[in-house]
Amino acid sequence: MTENRFPSHERVLFASLLTMTAGSLDAYSYHMHGQVFAGLQTGNIVLLGINISQFKWGNAGQYAFSLMAFALGTLVVKLFQHYRVKMDFSRTKERQYVLLYMTVLLTLSALIGRSVPNVFGTAILSITAAAALQEFRVLKGNAFMPLLMTGNLRTLCAAAYEGFIQRDPKMVERTHDLLRVMLSFFIGALTISLLIPMVGQFAIIFSAFLTLCMSHIVAWN
Repeated sequence: MTENRFPSHERVLFASLLTMTAGSLDAYSYHMHGQVFAGLQTGNIVLLGINISQFKWGNAGQYAFSLMAFALGTLVVKLFQHYRVKMDFSRTKERQYVLLYMTVLLTLSALIGRSVPNVFGTAILSITAAAALQEFRVLKGNAFMPLLMTGNLRTLCAAAYEGFIQRDPKMVERTHDLLRVMLSFFIGALTISLLIPMVGQFAIIFSAFLTLCMSHIVAWN
């Protein structure tokens, strides 16, 4: 099946922009807000445990706060999804509104920069990351994770085996798709890391631009 047979939000272009955004969010929060991750909550849980074991309660608190913000962000989008069903407007509109909501949050992050405590700066980014994961989790009809590359790496290796060893052309295509989205995650982290020394807190506008672009892409046929 060709890519244009899938909805726009399930195509490789959209998934690549989504993972690029995710990579940029984590890199930005790490650089700008106390080495806390916005979307990689597994890493935050590990760091939370390490800091508690060392009785570094202040550091532990910022990781716990990010976890709670991510949970809140998930619930906000879940409530919006429920509201969308009750109000009977289209899934396309739902996706556009979620992406515009993310754009607003990222723009707010750029405006406040380091003028607020790190826990609040990271919380905004964690809420944004949660929105992405709650709304977008499909690539060409298959589940994928826009925030966490560990699961995608496992799927990539399995698909590569099926594609190149077992000679399954569909798995070859899936391998290429996953490579592209994982590379995009890396590019997002790299780009934001290069922008921060040049423009500081406003580097996150790069991520806001990506989500704004995606809000138009989801309306494509």
